[in-house]
Amino acid sequence: MPVPIIKTTDPRFKAALRKILERGGSREGRVATQVEEIVRRVRSEGDRALLRYTRRFDGIRLAASQMEVSGREIDEAVGAVAGRDLSALRLAAKRIAAFHRRQLDRSWGYRDPLGLFLGQKIAPLDRVGIYVPGGKAAYPSTVLMNAVPAKVAGVKEVVMASPLGRGGDLILAAARIAGVNRVFRIGGAQAISALAFGTETIPKVDKIVGPGNIYVATAKRLVFGEVDIDSIAGPSEILLLADGGAEPEHVAADMLSQAEHDELAAALCITSSAAQAKRIRAALERQLRQTKRREITVKALRRYGMIIVSKGLREAIDVANAIAPEHVEVLVRRPQKWARSIRHAGAIFLGPYSTPPLGDYLAGPNHVLPTGGSARFFSPLGTYDFLKRTTLIRAPRSALRRLAPEIIRLARLEGLYDHARAVEVRFKKEGHREQKG
Repeated sequence: MPVPIIKTTDPRFKAALRKILERGGSREGRVATQVEEIVRRVRSEGDRALLRYTRRFDGIRLAASQMEVSGREIDEAVGAVAGRDLSALRLAAKRIAAFHRRQLDRSWGYRDPLGLFLGQKIAPLDRVGIYVPGGKAAYPSTVLMNAVPAKVAGVKEVVMASPLGRGGDLILAAARIAGVNRVFRIGGAQAISALAFGTETIPKVDKIVGPGNIYVATAKRLVFGEVDIDSIAGPSEILLLADGGAEPEHVAADMLSQAEHDELAAALCITSSAAQAKRIRAALERQLRQTKRREITVKALRRYGMIIVSKGLREAIDVANAIAPEHVEVLVRRPQKWARSIRHAGAIFLGPYSTPPLGDYLAGPNHVLPTGGSARFFSPLGTYDFLKRTTLIRAPRSALRRLAPEIIRLARLEGLYDHARAVEVRFKKEGHREQKG
């Protein structure tokens, strides 16, 4: 199955790129009505609706008392996981925590020349919900990437919702290692609704983080405002910048590593060498014969795979910035230099040994990254996502007195006369004394 090679000068290039950038977007409108009903029903009916949708969509009959995974069940799951697998999860958790501790904000304050104390108080959220998919594969790394930063931030209670399913033991083991406080075996849009509004069994949270399918993503969009969310995650994507010296086998392997996620994943490569483009395509075709998730990978590459031939590396970077992809990999001479020109990316991987799976599992930075071009304004998930900021203002009488005339003037300019009076009343007696004097 050949991946298309297309030049940036080809009239078809913009249309081909638009198809990739807009993938998956049209489906949300078709599922929005269904998800709106789920959200509405779970909000009004609580556990009753939650259990009904779990039976309907997941084929699982649960009583309300069975929704929460007990500590004993988690113990048994941890015991069922091989020791080497547990060691790998613990190493990942340790490295993720070490990186995210460096992101911690601190409360601060200062006194200005008028004597006002001004500052910002940093505090963790009280309760956070994390969603972990349980469909096409097991994702213990998702548990770690979402829960560990929350715990580093000081969140008191982390509540996890997941349909579990295949690989459930690994997910529960990761939850234990990450310090998750409560786990519920509930998935889909109904789980997002339960976390957002609370039910008789599932507590209401302050923020929901974690990836999911289009039903989960739509539910997160609908409940935003009732709770905070991390972002509306879309399908995975990678863009590689490869010069003539890049190893085609490395490029192909990294493209396939993202294409195997799901049928909507986009795997792109940009090179200024037409000969290199052909070598990369040949390497892709060779490696496709070995992939374990061939059906998913082939569909993704057929629909959203592309090797782009640019006029030079500068144009390649311009294309990368226009796409603002989740992963950008720089396989060129002097990658650090060229990476400085990449303004929009979820994560940038520099050089042949910085393969994206390193970031997915063990490097330490978060693998929950902005997708679908949102790297223009979103950042990777981090400790800062679980902290809130409160401003502090303490003014001595002399400072307010000094600023009072301008505050009163600005308030009256806006027609907010009670704002002005709230300042005036504090100096009313003083004004009388001045008049008497």
